[in-house]
Amino acid sequence: MERLGCESKDTPRSERRESDGTMSAFLKSRTGVVLLAFLAIAAFFLITEHAAHVFGVLPFVLLLLCPLMHLFMHHGHSSGDSENTPGDQGERSEEER
Repeated sequence: MERLGCESKDTPRSERRESDGTMSAFLKSRTGVVLLAFLAIAAFFLITEHAAHVFGVLPFVLLLLCPLMHLFMHHGHSSGDSENTPGDQGERSEEER
């Protein structure tokens, strides 16, 4: 039994190209258009219903991101090692340039 979009290794290349066209032909058919419209409407309602949940959690996500941003954003700062002398605190070392 042959399924849509599944080819065996014994299928010639010309027949494989034709089976690739059956998917685009299906999407252009009346049934395919109806299916695409249904999926678009379902996706719209799914996104709008779950947006309320996402926006309700958003303030907590922002608060949780603050420590992570602090950790990752301060990665490039020097840690005040003894390599720097008091006279050249404003200058960058060779490694930081």
